Amino acid sequence: MSLMLDSSLDDALGAGPAKVLDRAFGMRSVGDLLAHYPRRYADPGELTPIRDLPIGETVTIVAEVLSSSYRRMRNRPGAMVDVVIGDGIGRMSLTFFAKNLGAAQWRANELAVGRRGVFSGRVGMFNNVTQFAHPEYELFEDEDAARRRADARAAILIPIYPATASLQTWQIAKLVGRVLDGLGDVPDPLPPAIRAQEDLLSARAALEQIHRPRTRNDIDPAVRTLRMHEALILQTALLQQRDAVRALSATARPSKPGGLLERFDAALPFTLTPDQQSVGVQIAADLVGSWPMNRLVQGEVGSGKTLVALRAMLQVAESGGQAALIAPTEVLAGQHLRSITRMLGPELSPLVMPTLLTGQLGAKERRRAALRVASGQSLIVVGTHALLGEKTTFADLGLVVVDEQHRFGVEQREALRAKGASPHALVLTATPIPRTVAMTVFGDLDTSVIRSMPAGRAGIQTFTAPLAEHPGWFNRVWDRAAEEIAQGRQVFAVCAAIDTAAKTAEVDAEQVAPPADGANAPRWGVVQLDEALATHPRLGQVRRAVLHGRMPADEKDAVMQAFARGEIDLLLATTVIEVGVDVPNASTMIVLDADRFGVSQLHQLRGRVGRGGVPGLCLLVTEAESGTVARERVDAVAATLDGFALAEVDLELRGEGDVLGAAQAGVRSSLKLLRVVKDADLIVRARELGEAILREDPDLTENPGLQTAIARRVSDEDRAALAKN
Repeated sequence: MSLMLDSSLDDALGAGPAKVLDRAFGMRSVGDLLAHYPRRYADPGELTPIRDLPIGETVTIVAEVLSSSYRRMRNRPGAMVDVVIGDGIGRMSLTFFAKNLGAAQWRANELAVGRRGVFSGRVGMFNNVTQFAHPEYELFEDEDAARRRADARAAILIPIYPATASLQTWQIAKLVGRVLDGLGDVPDPLPPAIRAQEDLLSARAALEQIHRPRTRNDIDPAVRTLRMHEALILQTALLQQRDAVRALSATARPSKPGGLLERFDAALPFTLTPDQQSVGVQIAADLVGSWPMNRLVQGEVGSGKTLVALRAMLQVAESGGQAALIAPTEVLAGQHLRSITRMLGPELSPLVMPTLLTGQLGAKERRRAALRVASGQSLIVVGTHALLGEKTTFADLGLVVVDEQHRFGVEQREALRAKGASPHALVLTATPIPRTVAMTVFGDLDTSVIRSMPAGRAGIQTFTAPLAEHPGWFNRVWDRAAEEIAQGRQVFAVCAAIDTAAKTAEVDAEQVAPPADGANAPRWGVVQLDEALATHPRLGQVRRAVLHGRMPADEKDAVMQAFARGEIDLLLATTVIEVGVDVPNASTMIVLDADRFGVSQLHQLRGRVGRGGVPGLCLLVTEAESGTVARERVDAVAATLDGFALAEVDLELRGEGDVLGAAQAGVRSSLKLLRVVKDADLIVRARELGEAILREDPDLTENPGLQTAIARRVSDEDRAALAKN
């Protein structure tokens, strides 16, 4: 019986190999195994430069045996086999330990002089000689067979797969070969006409050529075909989700002459920026459309996204509908409520009754707030995860606004949307998203961008303080902070850890991104910095406070409110202050161990200062050396204030796997060959093809190959995740 892509590996290979593949890579089906593509290819005649092997890394090379011997161990039982392999330029030793002389002799005979093969192991150094200790290896076939194969002009390339210690590349290749030999028809995601038009291979041929290319000319067509498959499958799934939302009916929420929105606009003491106006027009049109709005609004820190969202809330409120704004932290939720109440003013606030609903409210206050929400008396509700609780009900939830969507799991976001009848959804993010990432991750959302900034901002200057080259600049950083405080301004100092003296550096639970590759271990924690500054000649006596994610919520809120009121001069914090904290008098942001943060994190932190008439200063303190990726990241932030340009840099430095985020499980598992930077044109083309296919065949009944591929690659769980973005 022929194997299919959805055949289980148990059936295809047996329980033993299937268990190993599942444990090593989470593979369950034939399709999973065949989507584990080679990372490169070795030619049997290719001799990899041994002299360039990196010490300490696990590598796979092709080499020839130059000498082979064995001997009894002197001081303990057993024997040792010493082998030298070479590539014509350099040489290295292989060391094997055997239980007895017989086993050692067998190994030495197998690794006879002149044999060639693939060797894999951790590169070490012994007596100034590069060494593999007990490496895995697979020898090429005997020389007679090799000559016969050469005579047949069939020099087949050797695929080198991503491997683990328990499963070597050649073991994977053998399992892939067994599956390919038994594989039957493969449904093709591409309709025949499109495949011919785009000059692509059939799905079966592409799999055969990527895993068993006979020449290097076989590889590129296979990769190009499979990249298009990935792009088309993902884009079509996103387009289907968009169309599913558009198939729902929504309550129209029009604004009215002389209504809340018109009165609010008339009372504004400033003019909306061009971007705020254009995005506002898009949202206003969405709210009277026949299907629910599903819009993502990207905007730099301080660009006025909250104002745009508030105008949408007021438009919904005019018909008696409620709007719920969910924020990731108590601090941010409280700030949003105060900001909204201030913007509404004393005339409009009583009409919509903005209400805060968070976990830290007292029982009596929370019951009162919940009653206002359930009765429909409160038309604007701001909260945290408390809004998701079963006891929180709405009279008529018409709009869900999610602030900083990357802080919420998809289930949490869906729980809020489920509290209304197809409510409109507005997602806000201050993290600029490159166009291709937005198309790949948020392709089911309509996207708006606010680039222009409100007038009256004093701006921000950013400098790198590279301690590797200028250790004396560390003291100058704190002198500069003291100078700002002496002028009546306030200063943030941010650390990557809470306490570096702990057994393992205690990283704040609220830190968004993990330390990036190449970053130094954090030298400074909030605890250590507070202790050091206590004895500083100029900062020891200033009003200083600490803030981190392990503090109780009410304590964190109290500290932030005190800082906002100007009662604290110097706030030592972790990234808990990254999003949404608005202190117009804060002039300076100092980030210690800046190389521990991602580009977007540094940009977000910088956005905490320069928010009023006070000029902003951001000092990025790092010990990363010039030329490292970690230092590149820091210098990139210092070089520009353009968050969208930085998003592209971030994507190039980190790769889309990190940028997309773990929550996008369906997306990440689908990106095997596709690269959202390099393949931008391909993604755009795939979206065009997906739109054309769905226009002619909305249910994909005429395109069963694509329908099957989407069902296999984007599971119901993944589709649910896409639906909740």
